[in-house]
Amino acid sequence: MMLINGFKNTVLIPIIIGFILMISCGSKSKNKDTMGTQVQDLHKTAQNQDPIIVGANQTENYLHLLKGKRVGIVANQTSVIFKDRKPHSKNKNYTHLVDSLMALNISIKKVFAPEHGFRGTADAGEVVKDGIDTKTNLPVVSLYGAKNRKPQAEHLEDLDVMIFDIQDVGVRFYTYISTLHYIMEACAEGKIPLIILDRPNPNGHYVDGPTLEIEHKSFIGMHPIPLVHGMTIGEYAQMVNGENWLPNNLKCDINIIPVKHYTHDTFYSLPIRPSPNLPNDQSIKLYPSLGLFEGTNVNAGRGTEFQFQRYGAPFLDSTFFKFSYTPIENFGAKNPKHKNEVCYGEDLKDETIDRIMTLKWIIKAYNNSTDKSLFFITNGFTRHAGTEKIQKQIEAGLSEAAIRATWQEDITAFKKTRAKYLIYD
Repeated sequence: MMLINGFKNTVLIPIIIGFILMISCGSKSKNKDTMGTQVQDLHKTAQNQDPIIVGANQTENYLHLLKGKRVGIVANQTSVIFKDRKPHSKNKNYTHLVDSLMALNISIKKVFAPEHGFRGTADAGEVVKDGIDTKTNLPVVSLYGAKNRKPQAEHLEDLDVMIFDIQDVGVRFYTYISTLHYIMEACAEGKIPLIILDRPNPNGHYVDGPTLEIEHKSFIGMHPIPLVHGMTIGEYAQMVNGENWLPNNLKCDINIIPVKHYTHDTFYSLPIRPSPNLPNDQSIKLYPSLGLFEGTNVNAGRGTEFQFQRYGAPFLDSTFFKFSYTPIENFGAKNPKHKNEVCYGEDLKDETIDRIMTLKWIIKAYNNSTDKSLFFITNGFTRHAGTEKIQKQIEAGLSEAAIRATWQEDITAFKKTRAKYLIYD
């Protein structure tokens, strides 16, 4: 069963029509970057008129599904209800979903914590342990570790319904969609309905990158999708069901509470960092591209205040790269790559990028390594890229344009499949 509240953003229609007329009558010389900026400005205007209302805020649409039920919640620090319904204000005027539901006398039995933990403070890759949340005294079940990525049957025995409410960023190797898969699988096996409180995807306005080859399936890539999939968590859950990605022909009973006043072209600035090393809009835009450095020996800004906004390594050519920095232990990075070593690379905090993931920085870094044998981590880059081809193409000296051409057919096919599951225009 799926609950989708029908709505149309009628505010955008006259704005978009006027914009199209302006473009058709105006100068032909405007480049794509300028046009992209104008589109974002229009979306910001539309948001000011009709603020985004995330699924969690629409308690009127899901509280009746929780009354008298024993409830489990998959949540982290982004699982909040905004008090003023204007999340872009970033004024921290919100309460955590768990706290809000408990105040409404909903019987929360336990919390399930994904990568980075319930409060979002664990390092990437750090094992999250079971425990007790000190604020609520609720038991916390870890969903991130070598043996516990999927809830066990005993974890669900005292539950009647499950909620999934986590902010995603729309990139295949960001592990929250893998956690979604395992939650859906466990709920389907236990015949427990799953309520998904949807949130916007800040990278939801495009699809790009190589498609995962199923032989390279891992927790940082479980399904045959492009690196940037352009879907919200709710839409993605529909695809998991519809494409039969759960084992044994299982189907999860999902109820989706969709975001109001959102389309895939809506600009959305995250009010809460979705994980310790994605601190701002720039890092989220660059993450699809710089995240590939996680499969190399190059540091991608961890151990600095500019995570995923720079890259560097001691073995990159200091005569070519004039920018340098030294990673140190900090929040979210206890042991960053090349800790306390000078790294040479590029500062991208002011780089303009929109509607694309690019290999240009990976290629530049590889081509300007003083020792190329140090560059790629065995199997690490393949798991992040979802294919062996990209590494081989880079090592063979192919241009970015030539490499991109090899994944376009798969993207076209995916877009046709994706269209069946979209909730938003």
